[in-house]
Amino acid sequence: MIEPKAYRRGWRRVPESPSGERLPASCGTRCLSYLTDILLAAGAGTIGGAMNALAGGGTFATLPALIAMGLPANTANATSNVALLPGAGASAWEFRDELAPVGGVDVGLLAAITFAGGLVGSTLLVMTPTKAFDLIIPWLLLFALVVMAFGKAASNWLHARVTIGRRTLFAAQSLLGVYGGYFGGGVGLITTAVYGLLAGASPRSLFSIRTLMLATANFAAAFVFIATGLVAWAACVPMLAGGLIGGWLGAKLGKRLSHRVVRGWTLLVTATTTIVFFVRAYA
Repeated sequence: MIEPKAYRRGWRRVPESPSGERLPASCGTRCLSYLTDILLAAGAGTIGGAMNALAGGGTFATLPALIAMGLPANTANATSNVALLPGAGASAWEFRDELAPVGGVDVGLLAAITFAGGLVGSTLLVMTPTKAFDLIIPWLLLFALVVMAFGKAASNWLHARVTIGRRTLFAAQSLLGVYGGYFGGGVGLITTAVYGLLAGASPRSLFSIRTLMLATANFAAAFVFIATGLVAWAACVPMLAGGLIGGWLGAKLGKRLSHRVVRGWTLLVTATTTIVFFVRAYA
C-alpha cells in the first residue's frame, strides 16, 4: 500500500492519496492543525511586530512561520507584509513625537518617495515566479544580515572620506521603498544603516523615522498584494493581531532597552533565519 501524502491547500493541511482523492481526516485532527497554525501565526506576528519596532527585521520571524504552514514563498511574503502593516503603524504612532527630518530632508517627502517605491517593488514581486523567489530569498536575507552587521562601520569609513548630498539620499530612499515593497526582510535594519551612512544619524534617533518608512512601504505594497489576491487571509488575520500587540510592546520596550541588547537579538534571529533559508533553497 502506498502511503498517502499531505499537502497544504491555502494554509490548511489536507490529506490526499496518490490518485488525487482527498482522504478523510478526523475533526479533532483538523481542529488541532488549525489551532496550531493560528497560534503559530499569532506568535510569529507578535515577535515580528516587536522586532520591527525595536530594530527592524520582523519578516525574519513571520516569513519562516508562514512557509512552515505550507504557503508558497511569494504568498508568504505578501501575507507577512500585510500582517505586519498595522503593527508598523502602531509603532510609528508611538514614536510620532520623535519624528524629525533626515539629512535636512522633510519626513513627508521621504514618505512619498517610499510609497512610490513600495508600489513598484510589490508589483515586481507579483510578477516573480514562486520557484525563482525561493532562490532569491536567501540572498536578500544575507544582504540584510551584512548591512546590519557592518553598516555602522561602513558609515564611519565613508563619512571620513566623502560628503553625501540630498540627491543621494533621494536615490537611496527610492531603492529602500522598492526593496520594502518587494521583500521587506530587514528593510528596517537597512534603513537604519543607510540613514547612518548618508546622514550620520545614530540608530536610536532613527526609531521614529524608520518605523514610519517601514509602515509606508508596507502600506503601498498592501494595495498591490490585496488587489492581486496574493494574501492568505486565514493566516494573515491572526498574524496581524499578533503584529499589533508586538508593535505596541516593541515601541514601549524600545524606549528602555539598550541598543546593544536590541542589536544582539536581531543579529541572532537574522543569522539563524538566513542559514535556514539557504539550506532550504540549495541543500
